[in-house]
Order: sequence, then C-alpha cells, then structure tokens
Amino acid sequence: MIDLVYPPEPAPLFPRPSIARPGRRAFPTGEMLPLIEPSGLVYGQATRAWCHSGSQVLHPVVHLHIVDRFGKIYLQKRALTKDLLPGYWDTAVGGHVTYGEQAVEALYREAAEELGLHAFNPIPLTTYTYETGREREFVFIYGMVGHPDLAPDESEVSEGKWWAPEELDAAFGKNILTPNFESEFPQIRARLMALL
Repeated sequence: MIDLVYPPEPAPLFPRPSIARPGRRAFPTGEMLPLIEPSGLVYGQATRAWCHSGSQVLHPVVHLHIVDRFGKIYLQKRALTKDLLPGYWDTAVGGHVTYGEQAVEALYREAAEELGLHAFNPIPLTTYTYETGREREFVFIYGMVGHPDLAPDESEVSEGKWWAPEELDAAFGKNILTPNFESEFPQIRARLMALL
C-alpha cells in the first residue's frame, strides 16, 4: 500500500486565486486535508468544506473493517447529526486524513475518536478511488480481527452492531447501508475473511 509523500515545505493552499476569483483570499479555517495525486504525492491542501463542495479534488480517507473469529462484521450507525447519510450503517471506522498525517496515523486517531479503540493491529487491504458528485476520495482500507470492547462516541456514532454474514447480505440494496459501504465491502470481503 502506498504512503503519502509530503513536500518539504507546506503545500500550497487551494483554491488558488484565478481570473474568476482574483485578489487575496481569506486564510482558510477548519480541518485542512491534503490534496493528492493517485500516487500519493501531496501537491496542496484545502479545507474539508472545499473538498466536499464539488471541487472533485482527490483527498485521502481511511476505513477500518473489523471482523471477529466467527466472521461477524462490526458496523457503526452514523449519528443523526452527520451531514452525510445520517442514520445509515457504515464501516466500523472511517474518516479523513488531515494535512501532515500518514494514513495509518489517521486510522488510529479516527478509531480512538469514534470507537474508543486504541490497541489494535491494522492490516492494509487495498486502496481505491471513490467518487460522488460532491467529492473524490482516495480510500485506504484496513482490516482487523478481534472482538474488542468498543465505546462509540455518540456525537459520531449512534450505535454499533456485530452483523452475521447473512444479515449483512440481506441489508444490501435496502437503504440501510451507506452507498460507499455497499460498493466497497464486496471488493474487500474475501481479503477480510482471509484474515481469519
């Protein structure tokens, strides 16, 4: 799996001034994300809001799939306060890589924030690009095996549940699971189960 390659000096801020947007722009506020090439080369940085505004810039995210020794998959239910897909079931852990982080650092941070999960051994599974009309993400996918005690943060996750494979299969296509999960899980299912 690739790593992100940051420039020695801070990368330029985006969006850049242009003929359509001349003049000085205010210093951006909010979470800053790295803008990357598919190779992992970081060429810029921008706010999360701009990355999600339809700009279609590629930015990295991390996902963690948790499977226990019985083949059950842990999913989180997105909090109703989330701006994207509130109340849908999704990958155990998911979040953005912030500027300056490597993917595995972001994974540990997100796992701690969302589930109170600190001590685990993430196994890299694959990467791919996920695109919607709103955003374009480079997804680093990790798996782990275990049945840890989890403490979901209620501002991020409304609940968590271990799904038997047949329960998960029955939920596909019924507006229960996020579209991202429904497109991603079939791609990594065999790799995840091979960890058992």
